[in-house]
Amino acid sequence: MVEVAQRDVPVYEEWIATLDGFVNAVIQPQVSGYLIHQNYREGELVRKNDVLFKIDPRPFQAILDQAKAQLAQAEAQQGKTQLDVQRDTPLAKEQAIAQSQLDNDTQANLAAKALIQADKAAIEQAEINLEFTNVRSLVDGVAGIAQGQVGNLVSPQAVLTTVSQLDPIKAYFVASEQQYLAFVQRNPTAASREKSASELVLELVLADGSTYPKKGKFYAADRQVDAQTGAIRLCGIFPNPENALRPGQYGRVRFVSYIRPAALLVPQKAVTELQGMYQVAVVGSDNKVSIRTVQVGERSGPMWIIEQGVKPGERVVVEGLQKVRDGMPVKIATATASM
Repeated sequence: MVEVAQRDVPVYEEWIATLDGFVNAVIQPQVSGYLIHQNYREGELVRKNDVLFKIDPRPFQAILDQAKAQLAQAEAQQGKTQLDVQRDTPLAKEQAIAQSQLDNDTQANLAAKALIQADKAAIEQAEINLEFTNVRSLVDGVAGIAQGQVGNLVSPQAVLTTVSQLDPIKAYFVASEQQYLAFVQRNPTAASREKSASELVLELVLADGSTYPKKGKFYAADRQVDAQTGAIRLCGIFPNPENALRPGQYGRVRFVSYIRPAALLVPQKAVTELQGMYQVAVVGSDNKVSIRTVQVGERSGPMWIIEQGVKPGERVVVEGLQKVRDGMPVKIATATASM
């Protein structure tokens, strides 16, 4: 048996977490055409503005050449209309020609200038579309398996791949509304909540049970509680310089939520549950057993915080609980409680 301990206890919270890239850039073409080349190796690190795919540029080059030819024609036409205006202006002043002819020349010159501006805009758009045949990465990150293959006819609706920024990496987990309200009650002001959240040190337990060596920090809480599940989505971030963690991995996020002062502790194996009620076997000064119903709180390692039902220093049975009965005398054998 062991004595009921009393001490300040760090209370850990733990949730199932899903990892995701800090940024997941979906790579889509901005023009339609045939893919003629894939320039990256799937699963490798790429840099922002690296060309990942190449779309056949020939149709877009032809449109650009045509737009440049139209601009040359428009500039030649504007040169002619400008000469007409220069020639007819003094003649109109001397009333050698009708004023309406000069007005027509002027309007034709203005129209030619407007056509030049439209052709320049067409050239700019054609150059942009030609550049769009180089499908580039939007961020530094790890590029996924290609969903578009060389020879495919693609359009702006097609997804060619996804590039994920993995350092740092996000860990999403979900807390209940009650847990969120308990946090708010412990930190009633926005400033205190922000301070408490910034001080949290997150641990990540991976699917194989190992603990990720680098510590994380709290990043954000969602703007709302899910009305269907009554839970709020939270996010932590972890350093991932070697890109060892990947989106889609599962794990468990744990951290010290708060320090419980003067908590009463008994080993978890000293507590039995029967139809939703928790009991401990307390040994009195006469070495007789008293079965008590207790109210349990959070777990802390191998220990259980007891809210009501025991006092500091009382002795509880940890071995052979199935054999003891209320009022039974027992022989004392002291065990060691560890946290």
